[in-house]
Amino acid sequence: MSRRMLFLLAVTCGVAVGNIYFPQALVPLIAAGLRTSPDGAALAVSATQIGYAGGIFLLVPLGDRLPHRRLLLALLGLTAFGLLLAGCARNLPLLVAASVLVGLTTVGAQVIGPLAAGLVEERHRATVLGTLLSGSVGGMLLARAFSGTLGEWLGWRAPYLAAAVLVFLLLAVLARMLPYTAPQSRERYPSLLAESLRLLFTEPELRRSCLYQAAVFASFSAVWTTLAILLTGPVYGLGTSAVGLFALVGGVTACCTPLAGRWVDRRGAGPVNLVCMLGVLVSAAVLTGAIHGGRIGLIALIIGVLLLDVAMQCGMVANQARVYALRPERRSRLNTAYMTCAYLGGSTGSWIGSHVYELFGWQGVCGFVVVLTTLALLRHLLTPARKRVRDRSSVVGDSGACRPPR
Repeated sequence: MSRRMLFLLAVTCGVAVGNIYFPQALVPLIAAGLRTSPDGAALAVSATQIGYAGGIFLLVPLGDRLPHRRLLLALLGLTAFGLLLAGCARNLPLLVAASVLVGLTTVGAQVIGPLAAGLVEERHRATVLGTLLSGSVGGMLLARAFSGTLGEWLGWRAPYLAAAVLVFLLLAVLARMLPYTAPQSRERYPSLLAESLRLLFTEPELRRSCLYQAAVFASFSAVWTTLAILLTGPVYGLGTSAVGLFALVGGVTACCTPLAGRWVDRRGAGPVNLVCMLGVLVSAAVLTGAIHGGRIGLIALIIGVLLLDVAMQCGMVANQARVYALRPERRSRLNTAYMTCAYLGGSTGSWIGSHVYELFGWQGVCGFVVVLTTLALLRHLLTPARKRVRDRSSVVGDSGACRPPR
């Protein structure tokens, strides 16, 4: 894979992921523009996230049944249409419906991962995955700032319309540059969906990766869900804009994930998982210092959040590399099972974390992070040393099944 193609795929991942997050900064503007309550306007954000979860389960497995090029271009076209529809929505129900369509189809990053894994040699696979993940992280971070600034200048519709134009441009470029990849499966669609569930029972390495990422992502979500409450509470008394500034701390992660990918390529996924779990435990210890407030508390928050972000994203690279090496002909279905478990873990962690904060405060949230990560760490330490999983696909199936674009 050329560097230009890798850069283009990373940008596409960033745009796709950014479509999930940029509406979060527009809730007050949507409420004022459509003359509805903030809770009602927040439905557009929830609808996008619900649609995204549905897209992972319902559409990503098609990556094993359809050529990646055709599937990705179709998804981008539908995403652009959904964004255009949302930007022109005259009422809240239409905006919510368009948001569901955007979330459902903006799963391009989950299609690109298996596509890229099949276009490179195994020894470079994790490095490529780390680069793609850095694109996703960049899109997530820039989306909120982009939409908030543009929305404040030109109204809440402008970010949706600008995102639609950007997706249309990407669609035109990808239509010319994406290679053709042969489908890895001829199974019927219901079988593809069922296979994602069956793989969880038949692949122990998949279950292990799901457990690691679900635990770490739950810790990550618990901290970020309660961080706004802590910062705007009596300990710090800051505004909500401070939460957005803290989100920029995660920009360092975009530089670290490619390095983690190279480490996985050289050492394997296990050592990276170990370091990441230890990093989460250290971050929890540092974050406990935030309860004291003041300058020292803010420094503890910055360092702790940075460690947590880097550990979570680098662990994602290691886990995905392990998962993609299991069955090359089922990469999309493996990714569906893995990402579904990861997002379920994140959603559960967010819900439990808010209740823990209400009962035990910030220290309780840090303790919750320690418990979750310790369970995953014990599972890792009790796992016998395994040889790195080798790609069992044929040369055509793994090295890309790459043919000239049609």
